[in-house]
Amino acid sequence: MERILEVNDLHVTFTTYGGTVQAVRGVNFHLDRGETLAIVGESGCGKSVTSNAIMRLIPDPPGKITKGSIIFKGQDLAAYSEKKMRNIRGVDISMIFQDPMTALNPTLTIGTQLMEGLKEHKKITGSQAKQKAIEMMDLVGIPNPEERLKQYPHQFSGGMRQRIVIAIALICDPDLLIADEPTTALDVTIQAQILELFSTIQERTGVSIILITHDLGVVAKIADRIIVMYAGKIIESGSKRDIFYRPEHPYTKGLLNSVPRLDAKEELKPIAGTPPDLFSPPKGCPFTARCPFAMEVCDKVYPVSEKISDSHQVDCWLQDERAKQLMAAKSLQT
Repeated sequence: MERILEVNDLHVTFTTYGGTVQAVRGVNFHLDRGETLAIVGESGCGKSVTSNAIMRLIPDPPGKITKGSIIFKGQDLAAYSEKKMRNIRGVDISMIFQDPMTALNPTLTIGTQLMEGLKEHKKITGSQAKQKAIEMMDLVGIPNPEERLKQYPHQFSGGMRQRIVIAIALICDPDLLIADEPTTALDVTIQAQILELFSTIQERTGVSIILITHDLGVVAKIADRIIVMYAGKIIESGSKRDIFYRPEHPYTKGLLNSVPRLDAKEELKPIAGTPPDLFSPPKGCPFTARCPFAMEVCDKVYPVSEKISDSHQVDCWLQDERAKQLMAAKSLQT
């Protein structure tokens, strides 16, 4: 398959009065054409910062990409000027932001906001832009599109506004769509409709999708591969089946155990403790202080990335043969 995006050793920092926050610390991943990649993890783990770095939307200052490359269709976006990035955003790479109400301008009609990108990037006439906007509204499932183009954001429900934001992101036919928590503020029924919409759009257009979320239910529905982030690092990655049925990192297992299940008889098990301070990140595994299986080495040295299979990779000292022998010995004693 064609590799459309490759992120290599990405580091992003934010300089504040209190010190330098190391928000993203050596992230590596790739994305193929027509694939859906989910990035999951709790708040503050670096998911949104990573997606904003790909779009080059990190405000400088205080933020800065200090190291790494973002290879999109053979070109390193990390080296692009702001002027060159303006020709990429919305055309080749589009983003769906978290809150559709704040992403839309309340003083402009939906039609004006939909057609703005087309007129800017595609250099087409007003009538052509209107026709494209009507087609896109129809694609995302908004009835009476020609009439509704004349309306304002406050005249739409939350689910409809989310559909409009998706239409704006897709109207210039991008190769990559980044969706940052696209279903967070929506009820369960509307969430299901939006996820079904993503699948339909991907089938019709072949767009590649990066889905940023903390909701593992969303991930289970549409993702092909999953990346689990913690404290600015990717600690486990694999196919959907790898992560849901064969999780290896204690943090990934903790995330799965904290998801409500209809057939569960036991109480939910939240992950105890809090994430580490990224002003001064730990030298070893960042999950050490919260991990029930932590060993002395975990706090001192970051684990080597272990390949479980061709698709499955994990950063955890429990994968070391010495740790496996120790755990086996303990289980025999008990």
